[in-house]
Amino acid sequence: MGEEKKSKWRQRLCLTVMVDKSFEEIFSFRFNIVSLLFVVGAMIILLIACVTTLIAFTGLREYIPGYPTGQERSMIITNMQRADSLMLEVKLRDALLTSMRQVISGELPASAFKTDSVREEFKTQHKISISSQMSEADSLFRKEVEEAERYNVSEKQNTTDTQLEMTYFYPPAKGIISAKFGDSNEHYGVDIVAAEGTRVSSILDGTIVFAEWTVSTGYVVQIQHDNQIISVYKHNSKLLKRAGMRVKAGEAIALTGNSGELSTGPHLHFELWYSGVPLNPEDYILFE
Repeated sequence: MGEEKKSKWRQRLCLTVMVDKSFEEIFSFRFNIVSLLFVVGAMIILLIACVTTLIAFTGLREYIPGYPTGQERSMIITNMQRADSLMLEVKLRDALLTSMRQVISGELPASAFKTDSVREEFKTQHKISISSQMSEADSLFRKEVEEAERYNVSEKQNTTDTQLEMTYFYPPAKGIISAKFGDSNEHYGVDIVAAEGTRVSSILDGTIVFAEWTVSTGYVVQIQHDNQIISVYKHNSKLLKRAGMRVKAGEAIALTGNSGELSTGPHLHFELWYSGVPLNPEDYILFE
């Protein structure tokens, strides 16, 4: 029986196509069951390979139910990039707030030296550029912080001692002042109009505690000086120093620009703080 079954599998068969009336042979194909199964299997595998190739490398895959279209994939990638950008902005904002609180209290923040490395590491891992818009939640949070830490300038100006009065400040930049100290409730410095790319200098010897990009004020530099003096330089086009570096009075630290959402033209926004109190820079520095 076994040999008979084997012979059936190997038995040669003939497939013939003939004319119905004349029985004239048109086509004849000889095969056995094994070869027929082999040919059919090879054709099925070839068909599957062709279909897979068409789906993988052509636009036909978009017609498969549940598969995202090109527009949907583009939206997914864009949303991922925005999410990564927002994560970085949140980290930088938290570092800025922590540094500001420690600096205002008279301490030298250790975290300020890590912001630059955190940003570079994040950008290296994610390979994206930062692009974000000020949200309503961010505006409300900003307002909360400003209300909680609002300074009464008129009551605290008397804290300036004679040592500060005798200090010589190097001008941060030469130019015309377009907005003076106290022009609005939140204007704690002066705006100096200068051509983009103008040199920005440190007013005293000190240590840079913050040198980073912020959404609202662009490239910002903050320097901790002796005698609890802090100077702030905003809306720069380029930073020349990093956080943690020591600088001398008159040394270039940045170039003026028009960066940040709150900037309306090339200028330098400069702030002078003493013991946590904002001072009018024009009382101590000659800008023109």
